[in-house]
Amino acid sequence: MRFGKGEWRSFERGIEKEWLVTNGLGGYASSTLIGVNTRKYHGLLVASLTPPVRRYLFLAKLDERLETPRRIYNLATNHTGGGVTEFGFIHLQQVLFNPFPTFIYSFGDITLQKQVFMIYGENSTVILYRLINGAEPAILRLVPLVNCRNFHWTVRRGQIDFRKEEIPYGVAVKSIPQCPVLRLVCSEGQFNSRDDWFYDMFYLVEQKRGLDAREDHFIPGDFTISLKPGEIRDITFLATLEDIFTLDGRALQGAEMKRLQELVKRSGCRGILARHLVRAADSFIVHRQSTGGKSIIAGYHWFNDWGRDAMIALPGLTLVTRRYDDARDILLTYSRYCKDGLLPNVFADNGREALYNTVDASLWFFWAAWKYLQYTRDHTFGRKVLYPVLRDIAHHYIKGTHFNIGVDADGLLAAGSPDLQLTWMDAKVDQWVVTPRHGKAVEINALWYNALCILRKLAALYGDTFPYQELVEKHERNFVREFWYEDGGYFYDVIGEDGKDASLRPNQVIALSLPFTAVDAERGRRAMTRVWQELYATYGLRTLSPGDPRYRGVYGGDRWQRDGAYHQGTVWSWLIGPFVTAWRRVHHYSPASRLQAARFLAPFRDQLRDHGVGYISEIFDGNEPVIPRGCIAQAWGVAEVLRAYVEDVLEIRPQI
Repeated sequence: MRFGKGEWRSFERGIEKEWLVTNGLGGYASSTLIGVNTRKYHGLLVASLTPPVRRYLFLAKLDERLETPRRIYNLATNHTGGGVTEFGFIHLQQVLFNPFPTFIYSFGDITLQKQVFMIYGENSTVILYRLINGAEPAILRLVPLVNCRNFHWTVRRGQIDFRKEEIPYGVAVKSIPQCPVLRLVCSEGQFNSRDDWFYDMFYLVEQKRGLDAREDHFIPGDFTISLKPGEIRDITFLATLEDIFTLDGRALQGAEMKRLQELVKRSGCRGILARHLVRAADSFIVHRQSTGGKSIIAGYHWFNDWGRDAMIALPGLTLVTRRYDDARDILLTYSRYCKDGLLPNVFADNGREALYNTVDASLWFFWAAWKYLQYTRDHTFGRKVLYPVLRDIAHHYIKGTHFNIGVDADGLLAAGSPDLQLTWMDAKVDQWVVTPRHGKAVEINALWYNALCILRKLAALYGDTFPYQELVEKHERNFVREFWYEDGGYFYDVIGEDGKDASLRPNQVIALSLPFTAVDAERGRRAMTRVWQELYATYGLRTLSPGDPRYRGVYGGDRWQRDGAYHQGTVWSWLIGPFVTAWRRVHHYSPASRLQAARFLAPFRDQLRDHGVGYISEIFDGNEPVIPRGCIAQAWGVAEVLRAYVEDVLEIRPQI
């Protein structure tokens, strides 16, 4: 992907797009296209100290200045409480993603190219420069802005005591006791020690979110590199927490390029969209130190790994991409933590027990396990590891488990209470459950029926008895009868003590997309027509019909305003996956439905160039022009767009 000056004609336009590179540990480097940090989450080295969590900002920025006998060119762009104070983006000529973000500056007769990437498996960021000097001698000055704080926080001068020590090629900076030493080293030039501060950096996005938006950064000194007239110089700058490192930037770049190219080649995916998404998928598959295995981080910048998100995203991130060992490792990790039939909603750290407040993570585990067996035919793992866990989940759900999860007399699954949020629509502000869905939710019951059918299939395959046939038949009799809303031509969202909730929401689409469903094609087509008419919004589905008085069409403001809109109209990208799959199914996989599926997914090629470049955004406004919001890179958004494209457009669908 290539971007030119039209993308940053003004400062405001230049901050609309953000870039992100990751390291497989939960750490990352990220900023805007023009290099100004607009979030407290931005930085060149955000390291995960207990992968994939305990993320700390160590290097906020690295600002460049080029000094010649005639002129000083300041390439930095910064925003403080007083406004935009440095305008270096005016010298930015191009930004390329190939696949790493590469920034090309042109000023006078000088060209500077800057590329940013991370070393896989290390808390290290490489900034690789190529400087083509003009007709005069010049000095390149690199100014690091250092910090050491949890990436959710902001700090001011005086809150952290920084200590430094000069080392070969640069400086080591030490701060709070619980954090390792930051090493800043450069392959060329010299380090000039001085203590200074960058005051009052202003984070515009945090201000809009109603959060603290100002921060100071420590400057331990600067690096200077002298250049002769006409000289071309490659310079490697490294910010690392590792004890052992190399300053051969080209070799490091080549190794990471090769790794990504091999991932794309292994996937066998065709087309520009698929290849981009295969690379994007890699950013979410991370090592989890507490379990010793792989996990899936839900989104960047601020999410950890969540059970529900991991199970929904697993097929698209690991199976479509043929990363079968990673898929197996993730399933093994979560299966080991299954407790009383529940998968963790989120892993806790610092020795605390995982949180299990979710009804659907365990049910999505059935889906992920079934897809794994479809793709790999690894029935040794299925029989020994997956099947006992699936059987245990079904047993606990039927007898009843925590959070009022249990099967009712009609065979339908109920869960929750007014003060609990157990489904994926889980926004809660203090004691306010924004979208209460306790009782019998439509997608939960569809997932429950799907789970029983998968268990029945595996029991037959593995020579075991299946004791729940009567329950399956009862569910088949009652699901459509209870959930179908004939006057509306779609499915009720929740059946509760107060009656049936006729809110038009996208959860019914999940019921139509699962491998096993109790819904007939005719009702499915009618429901999909209503969903398309009222909920479809280019990059996903609205979470509530615009005709509903509770609808909120713009996601923004403080926490109360944002969470109040999160599932009350906001568009979610991941829902396009089940929507496309359901569309193909209810239209019997006709050629026309395949063409329409391709049309549904085509806009995501453009979305890759917006918000988080190379990724799929988490959410969008429900109102046009559906502006991207939330996380710039979301695991299940990337996963479901990729899965639906491969399975439902390319029609590459494995069978068990």
